[in-house]
Amino acid sequence: MGKQFDALDERQIAFIEKQHMFFTGTAAPEGKVNISPKGMDSLRVLGPNRIIWRNFTGSGNETAGHLALNDRMTLMWCSFTKQPMIMRTYGTAKTIREGDADWNELSAHFPPQLGMRQIYDMHINMVQTSCGYAVPFFEHAGDRDTLKHWADDKGEDAIRTYWSERNAQTLDGFPTGFEDK
Repeated sequence: MGKQFDALDERQIAFIEKQHMFFTGTAAPEGKVNISPKGMDSLRVLGPNRIIWRNFTGSGNETAGHLALNDRMTLMWCSFTKQPMIMRTYGTAKTIREGDADWNELSAHFPPQLGMRQIYDMHINMVQTSCGYAVPFFEHAGDRDTLKHWADDKGEDAIRTYWSERNAQTLDGFPTGFEDK
């Protein structure tokens, strides 16, 4: 049976820190719901009700477009190891881009990496845990370095061009903030 909490506690934060990946979910008021797996060194818990995560260049940019229309976000972790558990954080989030007032402060939480497109700043209003008994076991074999090599090969100018050409709209045609970049 699932349990709900108003905020993350130390045990739940430790659980997050052990996971190699998480999933993010957003939706505009209408259109497609987006669920994306995330990895790399991209998430920080800043307090019991605040999480930030950096978003790298990708084939789409659904989260930014959805948050411009509807600020709800869900993050989910599930253990693929001995401790069975699924945990979700529900809340609201905003998109932070380079040049925004909070960019320098929030990006300082991460090592520099080419291709960092946005940072999402989430305020948590509910945490829910559930058993995870049906989640299979998987072993973590390591992080992929494909995206890092792709970004390094492209370079900063080509990545910015990619954002304006390939990341300016969601699948449903909503703007993502890169239309005029």
